[in-house]
Parts: sequence; C-alpha cells; structure tokens
Amino acid sequence: MNIAKVDSKFLAALFVVLCMTAPAAHAAEPTISSDADWPSFGRDVGGSQYSPLAQITVANVGKLRQVWVHKSGDFIDKPSPLGTSLQVVPIHANGTLYVCTPLNRVLALDPATGTERWAFDPHQPQSDTNKPLATEKVQASNCRGVAYWQASSTADQRCMRRVFRQDRLARVYAIDADTGRVCPDFGAAKGHPGYVSHRDYENHGEAVFGSGAPPLVVGDLVVSAIGTNDGLQNAADGMVRAFDARTGELRWEFNPIPAAQRARTGAANTWSTISADSANGLVFVPTTSPSTDYYGGGRTFDIPLADSIVALHAASGKVAWSFQTIRHDLFDYDLVGHPLLVDILKGGKRVPAAILQTKMGWLFVFDRLTGAPLWPIREQPAPNSDVPGESSAATQPVPVGIAPFARQTLSRDELFGFTPIDRAWCQREFDKMRYDGLYTPPSEQGSLLFPSALGGGNWGGASYDPASNLLVIKAENLATRLRIVRKVDMAAEDATPGKDYLTRPLQGTPYRIEGELFTSPLGAPCTPPPWGTLAAIDMDTGKLRWQQPIGQVARAGITVPESLGWGSPNIGGPISTAGGVVFMAATMDGKIRAFDIRSGRKLWEASLPAPGMAVPMTYRVGKRQFVVIAAGGNSRVGTKLGDSLVAFALPEA
Repeated sequence: MNIAKVDSKFLAALFVVLCMTAPAAHAAEPTISSDADWPSFGRDVGGSQYSPLAQITVANVGKLRQVWVHKSGDFIDKPSPLGTSLQVVPIHANGTLYVCTPLNRVLALDPATGTERWAFDPHQPQSDTNKPLATEKVQASNCRGVAYWQASSTADQRCMRRVFRQDRLARVYAIDADTGRVCPDFGAAKGHPGYVSHRDYENHGEAVFGSGAPPLVVGDLVVSAIGTNDGLQNAADGMVRAFDARTGELRWEFNPIPAAQRARTGAANTWSTISADSANGLVFVPTTSPSTDYYGGGRTFDIPLADSIVALHAASGKVAWSFQTIRHDLFDYDLVGHPLLVDILKGGKRVPAAILQTKMGWLFVFDRLTGAPLWPIREQPAPNSDVPGESSAATQPVPVGIAPFARQTLSRDELFGFTPIDRAWCQREFDKMRYDGLYTPPSEQGSLLFPSALGGGNWGGASYDPASNLLVIKAENLATRLRIVRKVDMAAEDATPGKDYLTRPLQGTPYRIEGELFTSPLGAPCTPPPWGTLAAIDMDTGKLRWQQPIGQVARAGITVPESLGWGSPNIGGPISTAGGVVFMAATMDGKIRAFDIRSGRKLWEASLPAPGMAVPMTYRVGKRQFVVIAAGGNSRVGTKLGDSLVAFALPEA
C-alpha cells in the first residue's frame, strides 16, 4: 500500500458490489450423480458450500499446482460502470463445467482441460431462427452463476438437460446443456421462445432488473428473483417467481410487500442466492430493506417480510414461516445470502438447521422446518432517529449465546491511522458524528454506521463442514459515514443521477443521502484492523473456535506484509471439503488460500492473474480432484481486471 497517497475510492465502491399445475411438494434437487459434482451455487440446493471430496487433504494441499487457465475474452478493462466484474461460481454437472460471463454469455468447458465445448450468446443469431434473443447493446453486468436441470424421464427428447441463466433485464434463458442451443419450448407461450421474463408480469412499481445471482432449480421448478432500486420510494416489489423448467409457465409468485401498501413502497427483494430443502418442499429467500433504504418516513407501516428469512412452500410459494432480522431498516442491512440448510450437531443430536449470516455480524439459527430459533433471540433497545418525519424501531432482535463473527462496536481510542496525524484526523471526525453503537440511525448531523452496509457478512460468505460441525465464515470490518440532507428542490434533485451507491437522492422523499466509507486522508480505514477476517464457529456450543485476518491489502504496487495482521476487504467466500481443507480467495491481493478447518492455520496459497472475488468450487474428473476459482477482479473496487478461470490440482501420479 502506498502510505503517502491511497485512493480510498476502492473501498467506497465495495458498496456497489455487495449490494441484486403445481409440482410435487417433495421434488428432487439437481442430480448429484456422485461426490464428483458441484451442480448448484453452493453444491447442494441447501447451499452448504461443502464438498465430500477428500483427495486434497491437510497433508498434501501444499502440493497443489495450477493445471489449466481458461480465458473467455469477455472483459472490459475500464473503470466502473463500464468495466467488468468476474464473480461467477462455476457448476459441474453432466461431465461439464458451466460458467457465465460479464458480457451475458454462457460457456461449457471440459472440466479436465478448460477447453471450450460450446458458447451461448443471446446477442448473436440463434441456429433455429437466425435471429438474436437479445437485441439490446451488450453491457458489462454481474453474473454469479447458472443453474442446472435434468429431466427425470427420457420422454423429453430435446433439452433433456438444461442450463438456466438470468440476465440484467430480468430474463431467464433455457439452454440445452449438451449443445448450447436455446430450448424453444421454454417461454414460447409468452411469445419469446428460449426465455421467460419477469417484465411480462406485474411488479407493482418502478425499476425492474435482473439479479446477478443464479436461479435455483428445485425439482421441475426454476426459482428466480428480480432486482430493484431501493432508492426509489415506489420501487418495484421484490418478486420471486417459480417457472416450469420445461415450458417456462409461471407456477407461483411471492411478493414480500403487503398488498395494501404496494403503491407506497417496494423492494424487499432477493438480490442474493436462494436455497431449498427439497426433501421437505421448502424454498428459502433472504429479503432486503424496503424502499427507500436509508429513510423510512414513507413506510412507517409494518412490512414483516422485509429484511427477513422467508421459508416458502415449494409447491405453492405460500409462506411457511419467516423471521425479520431488522425492524424498520434504516441501515441497508439487507440479507446478503441464502441461509445454509444443513443438519448441525447440537445437544448430542443432528438438527435440521437454517443458518443465516447478517451484515450486523450476527448469526440467526433456526429449525428450518418450524422456524423455532436454536439460539434464543431477545429484543435489544435501539437508538432513536432524530430526523423529522422518521420513526425508528424501538428495539432490534439479537441472538443470545452464539458468538458474533464480525466486530460490532467502536470507540474513539480504538480508531486507526497510518500515522499519529492520520489517527488524530479520524478521531476529530468521529467526534463530529452521532454514534450510539450498533443500529445508530442516519442523521442530519451525520452518523457513523458500524458495521457498514458491506457487513459484517456478505454474499457467498459461509460454509458448513459436517465432520467438524464448524461454520466457516468471512467478515468485513469497515464503517460508513451517513448524512441525511433535506432537499431544496425535490423535483430537480430527484432527476439528478446519484454520485454513487451511497450519495444519491432518495427519490420520492424529502431527503437525499450522502455517504462514504470512514477513511482517513491517506486512504486508511479509520476502523482498527483486521479489515477482513475468516472465522470458525462451533455449531454445538455457539463459541468462536478460531478467527484470523485474511489477506493483504495491495495498492499502488506495494503490499502490506501479512504478518501485520491487517487483513483485506473481501468479496466472495469460502468452501470446505471432506479433506479438512477450507479454500478461499476473495481478497484484494489476488491470492487463493487453503486453511486447516480445525485450527485456521494457513496451509497453502497461490497467486492469481487478477483478484478472485468469487467463491471457489471443487469437483472430480476420473480420480483427480480440481479446485477452480474465477479470477477476473472487480471494476467497482478498482482492482486489476481479467477474464480467467483458474484450476488447481495435485500432480498426477
């Protein structure tokens, strides 16, 4: 890191990144033909991010070597919003590796060599019609993965195996997994064979766009959610829809906004990944804040399914149970990832759990069948808002008896700086702001929000290992400055584009929000390091087993030594394996690392062509286990950019 001058925009931009006839009730999940496969984002539809492969172990992981690199050519080396961000988590099924690119293509690769087998591009003429499916200009967009479906009967002669990909315009494409050709029966009834569109249905508001997260296949359903603009008072509602995997026919839809209030607010959408308990016919969606996000004066009524874990019946989309993690969200503390649906060992027996990470650093853990909390939850008094027209929640729910995985409080004396002058500046700015601890609301004076809207936790950030009964989870430790400003000319200011994700008009309200990460003039976070950590929590006792800084900060050609323990801001998350090894990239320094799950000891690391700001995955071809990571960086963070998919394996015998 260049201590003389550091561009703090790379930290502020992290906000943009981290913040988009009914089937049988007991439908089967995507086919996992053997331990070799990784057919969903988190491998299983429950999203455990765990693999039973054990060829790579604590003893031999140090021998891992890069064995192939695939370059898609799909990247734009420009600053955001024109530049690309590669965050895809590949899936392995049907003897093939499937990935999506930031330029809207889907690729099938040979998993042993990385050689391309086919490419699907909706912007190019399709073989059946000689016309493109998408006529819009290709733009850089985020794609974190695709979904895989396989017909249960050989009666389906065409497109028996399908890959589903959602784009930025809220369309879900169905692609033949064997050939890369579009499946013309999917969406044909709506007049666009090959895809379905959320825009064909009522979304109760403005600004409908696609989520970067993959759809989820549950039996013969494709479950997909839309993205919205939560800076609009009447944003589109956070619709979640299930489509028939063969025809694209709508089977059900879920709307988290109460029917009587759909003209007054919106959002509460699911921008991140979804999970399912297919054996018990449940789909789990993590919802976000309602609109607008930092000012709630226009939504003082109850919206119980916003900022909530919601369990839906897979057969109907009806709510089975839910729990709201934030009351009247003024912090953009939306839920950032699927609950991990795993069977934890607690009190001497296996319990069907739903483990939910949050931006606040709390873990909420429930019996996933009933919604009963496995650790008690109490209501904690929360600071009051002093913004005219606002009415903040009097209390916020807090789990009791399970350790937080991120830092949650700050004091003036703990603030950081590269130099004494730097630190003194942070302390003076701290004195100017309102800070009443966790859940301090935005104010006209200016407030300190810690953890920031980055978290704490964020997408892809947790993995569960059944052998050790440990949840492995990453965290950010950064703070945000937020100030509510009354508009002088509402119409003119609402029509003015925002500067970035934090500084923008809250359209349709009397206010705008001004914000930035709390950094010093030299670009250092004013919060004390480590700024990124990896931890393991015992899911029997709830206690922290280990926690350590993760990564190094690299900037302007200088890398801060890892021995300082500062850690790195990170985008992505870990996976765990039966070999007792945790793999994680995600950090700013462009490395992938392996850790011993029982101790947290680092076992191995390798440099990548660009930062691997994604979640790794692993699979087996023949007798050889591979670990793959997308290494293309992120334009919104200002890292080096690229288009690489990198595979590692042990040397062949």
